[in-house]
Amino acid sequence: MANFYLEAFKTFVKIGAFTLGGGYAMIPLIEAEVVEKRGWVSKDEFVDMLAIAQSCPGVFAINISVFIGYKMRKTAGALCTALGTALPSFLIILAIAMCFRHFINIPWVSAMFMGIRPAVVALIAVPTFNMAKITGICLTNCWIPIVSALLIWAFNVNPIYVLIGAGIGGYLYGRIIKPTE
Repeated sequence: MANFYLEAFKTFVKIGAFTLGGGYAMIPLIEAEVVEKRGWVSKDEFVDMLAIAQSCPGVFAINISVFIGYKMRKTAGALCTALGTALPSFLIILAIAMCFRHFINIPWVSAMFMGIRPAVVALIAVPTFNMAKITGICLTNCWIPIVSALLIWAFNVNPIYVLIGAGIGGYLYGRIIKPTE
């Protein structure tokens, strides 16, 4: 169905073109388009795809778009959504690279970038809180993502070790602690 490919490409071009802050800032837009508006994947599938995309090497936004495209139309769908996601960023970066050094010393341009930075933090925080709500993070287990983030940020622990530790902890909890509760 050629119509799906055009629709998917346009959807991911729009997401890629109008999202500042990278892959994590794209999460609410992707979720709104793919889960809520188009129903291509369920909310649970989307959360699982986020976890897998984060765990895989490569650019997060491309990973998540590939998983969505592949689920919908296998390899051709994955190529279509990945291209749609990457093309706007590529063209914007190319234009900025050609012109940036001429504009960075202009005070209003520099001020604009200073204003965008905190907004990008908010764009990353919103999907984090949404994902926490969806995955059942509450007061009794909120220590897990907090400790994980501190290990990575403050102590420079490799995220792979944090994921392995969390997986082992979850396994042990499910096999040893939870049955006795």
